[in-house]
Amino acid sequence: MNPPAPLFLLRFAAIPANLKMVRCVVEAASCQAGCAEAVCNHVVIAVNEACMNIIQHGYRADPAGEIELEFRNNDGVLEFILHDQAPTVAIEEIRPRDLDDLRPGGLGTHFIREIMDEFSHVPGTDGKGNQWRLTKTITHSE
Repeated sequence: MNPPAPLFLLRFAAIPANLKMVRCVVEAASCQAGCAEAVCNHVVIAVNEACMNIIQHGYRADPAGEIELEFRNNDGVLEFILHDQAPTVAIEEIRPRDLDDLRPGGLGTHFIREIMDEFSHVPGTDGKGNQWRLTKTITHSE
């Protein structure tokens, strides 16, 4: 069985200024899909963190980078699939810092893993590109 067609596909330059738009679109899509407001807000945090990691660590703040975001509702499971053309990363190298290490930054993957039901990575070929998949089951309360 083929996955459902994306409900939206958004391409944007990998710069922090575009994340406000991404947050608005993700919030609207999650709420329209039937998630409780608190769940929508948490999903926004997770997708924003994933995008910021691509911008900061994948593209190393190179404004020429591009991110593609697909959104699907797969029988009550929200899927956010991010594609980039940054250098391929080794998923085992991506881990949050220790929560006892109190300083700004470094907790994005912790938030993503805590909020979403699944967070997976598929490397591109020839050392270029990544696909990040974040899923969350639609819940009407939190």
